[in-house]
This record gives sequence, structure tokens and C-alpha cells, in this order.
Amino acid sequence: MQVLSIHRYAKISPFKAREVTREIQGRPALEALLQLKHVPKKAAPLIYKVLKSAIANAENNNNIRPEVLVIKEAVIGEAVTMKRIMTRARGSAGAIRKRTSHIRIVLTDEIQIIRRVDAPKKAKRPKNTKALTVPKLSILDTNSSEHAKEMSEMLVEEAL
Repeated sequence: MQVLSIHRYAKISPFKAREVTREIQGRPALEALLQLKHVPKKAAPLIYKVLKSAIANAENNNNIRPEVLVIKEAVIGEAVTMKRIMTRARGSAGAIRKRTSHIRIVLTDEIQIIRRVDAPKKAKRPKNTKALTVPKLSILDTNSSEHAKEMSEMLVEEAL
């Protein structure tokens, strides 16, 4: 089951907030809460509140335990941009754009949580394998066909 929580018109640029949401996407919800407490960005407390709200929605409305919740998607969308003007030299004006964003977090209990301890280990490469090394050729060497034949024979011998 999916649970949704949205914070609309958050006073932060979506570009700055997306950095934080990329880090928590796909993580277990409780682990993401702990991570957000220690992120030194302005967006972290805003996203923390939205995530906490989504967890509370899952508990109260759908009777889902917070331990099984995973962040399916954490999306930062652009909201309205307030336009202001700052006076500049010689009677001109400079535009100031105060950006806002919509923070949307979707939690689900359908994705299985895989921790590093549970994850299967990668197969190790055998120690006796050799990597082929190709000698560097100058521009003059590449034009002669005799030299190319010698180089190809040398590579075949090294491989064997």
C-alpha cells in the first residue's frame, strides 16, 4: 500500500532541495529520518517534516508499521516563483526570483528492505587471469602494414 504526504509552497529552491531527496530515495523510512537529522542543508528539516508526516499517515490511516516502510519516491517539484526587483546603477533594475517548491514523498510497504548483511556477495575473479596490454603506437607506425602485422602477432603471442 502506498502512503503520500505533500508540503506545498516550501520556501526553498527546488534545485537545492533535490540534492537531499536524491540521498534518501529508496531507503527505509526510519533510516532516512536518522540521516536527515544530520544533513546540514536548509532542505533537510523541511523534508524531515514531510517524511515524518507520511509515516504518521501510514500508521494512523492504514495501520502500517513504520519498520516496513520504504521511500518509493521523493520528488521536488517547482512551485510559483515570486518576482522582485532590486535597483541597480544608472536607473536600471535587476530581477530577483524567489523560488518555491512542492515536496512530495510516497512511502510503500510493498518493496522488500535489503540490508548489506542480507545482500548476496559478488563472485570473486580468479587470480590467474591476465589483462591484455596493448603497446602504444605512434602515428607513423600505424600507417605501415608490416608493422601492424607484427603488432597483431605480438598480441596473439602475449594472449597465449
